Amino acid sequence: MKYIITGSTGHISKPLSEQLIKAGHNVTIISSNDDKVKQIENLGAKASIGSVEDVAFLTKTFAGADAIYTMVPPKWDAKDWKAYIHSIGKNYAAAIKAADVKKVVNLSSMGAHMPKGCGPVSGLHFVEQELNALEGIDLRHLRPAYFYYNLLGNIDMVKHIGIIGSNYGDVTLPMVHPNDIAAVAAEELLKLDFKGKSIRYIAGDECNTSEIAKVLGNAIGKPDLQWVKFKDEDALNGMLQAGLAQNVAENLVEMGTAIASGEMAVDYYKHKPELSPIKLKDFAKEFAAAYANS
Repeated sequence: MKYIITGSTGHISKPLSEQLIKAGHNVTIISSNDDKVKQIENLGAKASIGSVEDVAFLTKTFAGADAIYTMVPPKWDAKDWKAYIHSIGKNYAAAIKAADVKKVVNLSSMGAHMPKGCGPVSGLHFVEQELNALEGIDLRHLRPAYFYYNLLGNIDMVKHIGIIGSNYGDVTLPMVHPNDIAAVAAEELLKLDFKGKSIRYIAGDECNTSEIAKVLGNAIGKPDLQWVKFKDEDALNGMLQAGLAQNVAENLVEMGTAIASGEMAVDYYKHKPELSPIKLKDFAKEFAAAYANS
């Protein structure tokens, strides 16, 4: 089988590609970075260097594929992050149609049922819609929960202020490890037994923010670590001071309000999946290692 993987050698795309290659399949990995060629080839894959903003490039790369895995790469300098995300969805849809690809696994997110009010995830809502409009393809949207890795962004706060937090608090967060997402994506791509347009949620744990603080605090020797809920404006200012672009920061604050209200997880709980293997306590070891090395 011939698979095309977007997302370069990222936290999901790399282990996904490794699993497909181990199973004996032909894998091409799309990356925008020439420096990734050797790393991709060392995995046993073919590198296709170009931009997901280039429909002609995507069409050429997708041609002849038995299935593709699509994801929208982050754009931390976006002037309109939702519009950028939507535009990549349009590009994927156009290239899939032109290349006559029949099987697609698309990385979306919990909260993608929300056309507005969920920051970048509302952009992914429209990616789903663009792909859903394609005729004659079988499509599986993966909607993972909150990434454990997002918690790594709090390390400086923990080190310098002694707290962890965001503009949401005292809520239960469904969470997931990228390796578990990669395992599900590999399962879907290897079986290719999905039909029509469908959604699959992925989560490994469900923890209250106070529990998150306790587990991570214990892992780094700070058992009294507390999760603090910030005002939206304070969260925004913190992100801007950290160097994020204005629109990106505003979108992340908006996503935080959707988490705080519970709306982001409403559809997740309607279609709650069996929890995958990696738990918060497992990720805490990775958090502690990153904390020690920061």
